[in-house]
Amino acid sequence: MDALAPWASDASRSRGRRLAEPAQAQAEGPVSPAYPAHRAYQVDRERIVHSTAFRRLVYKTQVFINHEGDLFRTRLTHSLEVAQLARAMARALRLNEDLAEAIALAHDLGHTPFGHAGQDALHACLRAIDPDSGGFEHNLQSLRVVDVLEQCHADFDGLNLCFETREGILKHCSRRHAEALQRDEPGGVGQRFLDGTQPSLEAQLVNLADEMAYNAHDIDDGVRSGLITVPQLLQLPLFRRFHDEALAAHPGLADARARRLLFASIRRMQAAMAADLVDHTQAALRRAAPADADAARAMSPLVGFSASMRQASAELKRFLFEALYRHAQVRASMERAKRVVAELFAAYVQRPQEMPQEHALQPRRERAVADYIAGMTDRFALREHQRLTGRVLFADAA
Repeated sequence: MDALAPWASDASRSRGRRLAEPAQAQAEGPVSPAYPAHRAYQVDRERIVHSTAFRRLVYKTQVFINHEGDLFRTRLTHSLEVAQLARAMARALRLNEDLAEAIALAHDLGHTPFGHAGQDALHACLRAIDPDSGGFEHNLQSLRVVDVLEQCHADFDGLNLCFETREGILKHCSRRHAEALQRDEPGGVGQRFLDGTQPSLEAQLVNLADEMAYNAHDIDDGVRSGLITVPQLLQLPLFRRFHDEALAAHPGLADARARRLLFASIRRMQAAMAADLVDHTQAALRRAAPADADAARAMSPLVGFSASMRQASAELKRFLFEALYRHAQVRASMERAKRVVAELFAAYVQRPQEMPQEHALQPRRERAVADYIAGMTDRFALREHQRLTGRVLFADAA
């Protein structure tokens, strides 16, 4: 790693972990048991990669449910793509690559089975029981996973990650939830949602790497599924520009090698977005010249696209929302997925003994049920639903 910029997060100056650990604490993974302070974010990354929640992402929906095809992205492959993009751009900006990668790998750990459909169903279930409960939100659940729910350490619950990693995981947070976090951890990760400050520059970078990754891979998966077409995409100036460039460079890809042309177009688009972000952010940092990472937090967001790229990216997102995410076939699958989650929730609330003991014995039953369901993979949720209800809502997954 090149020398960090003055405004980058420095692991040796981290605000630390919620629970102090001995200087010779054991780090998970194929590394030396002892780690110095400057390796703190690397240790976070190792703990995330070796966690149960991370492994489960391989069978959690991105857009298409697991049984719909072997080649569609999952939450795991999405997280890896975000991490690759974030690390590459962090290096160009001389930000902390290890912190950016750790945040990227952990940002979706709290996602439910069946993607946003599962989240919406759990939110509705919790609100129906208690309108004041705050419901369910996957960013907050990701934080809950790394703070509480992982059970792989002898000395503490969760992964006991550094403040900066936890801060980056919590991308969104309502004021209600922020106030609750503040009561539990004064001056902690909820503070910035109350005082209007920003997360680290690395966290800002991961937020946009997330957007770049799903824009690119959802084009690929959407075309592969047949739900969107290249002619539709060519109506978007952003995609057409790079499609035409790729075709001019490789005219032999026009017909029989159309898949290769699509890949070449997506790669060019993603590279251009990364270059735009790096150039725009470098200019913003030169103008603002924050003295250090904390000074950058007190400023308006400094990581971003140029106005023209931001507009083009927003147009692409709108297209994907209407043409893919709200496609009749996707919506039908998601409605069935919501039923699976809602019926699982009702069954476990009525019969908590059907859950593992560590969930069944929790005093806050509804929240314990939500935690248990949120941790499921798509295929496990479908098996449990069939076991508890005797019905199969996805016959092609049986």
